[in-house]
Amino acid sequence: MGKAAVFLDRDGVINENRPDYVKTWGEFVFLPGVMESLRRLAQSDLLIVVITNQSAIGRGLVSLEEAKAINHCMVEEIEWAGGRVDGVFMCPHRPDEGCDCRKPRPGLLRQAAEKLDVDLKRSFLVGDALSDVEAARAAGCQPILVLTGRGREQLTQQTQGCPVVPDLAAAVEHILRCQVQAAAPGPLSPGACPGQQPGAHTGRAASEASRPAMRAGDASLADTRR
Repeated sequence: MGKAAVFLDRDGVINENRPDYVKTWGEFVFLPGVMESLRRLAQSDLLIVVITNQSAIGRGLVSLEEAKAINHCMVEEIEWAGGRVDGVFMCPHRPDEGCDCRKPRPGLLRQAAEKLDVDLKRSFLVGDALSDVEAARAAGCQPILVLTGRGREQLTQQTQGCPVVPDLAAAVEHILRCQVQAAAPGPLSPGACPGQQPGAHTGRAASEASRPAMRAGDASLADTRR
């Protein structure tokens, strides 16, 4: 049996979403509470994998190497803070290119599952957009929509039945609770965990999602990694 994983969208979940794209490390701003949430998640047996559309590459706004360097710095900062990232998978294509790896298509999730031996049916995808929800459903894993980033404006009929939480901290709380339920003997209690009937809104009050962000510290743009 493959491993269970938590797939994380990047912009709007880990860092601030920018309408003009994150093009440099100086534009990368970690959202509040992210480091603590990832540190907590790292203590579990779950794989932690970043899955991100970065069409700025295909649009010529940032090079592939620059985008990889940003991801490398992100991983370094997370590890320095006591967190963990087991893989970063990135789609560089524009929407009009029709690739299989750009969310809402599930290609990037399937690539990660094959490389990291992930059981998608036991896994979660945390995102701030309908495209994340659709990609998770197409791949067979449990979507969780956060209200940071574009999450509030993405609430539509298509997101019904998907857990909606204020931020990554609330998503991690939900995921870890599902893990405890899955390990407990006897029938699972109702909730939106993999293999269970999806519920509605969960976690802390949505008003907590609108806290100010903080900027990441400087880091070396050394060799990138996946």
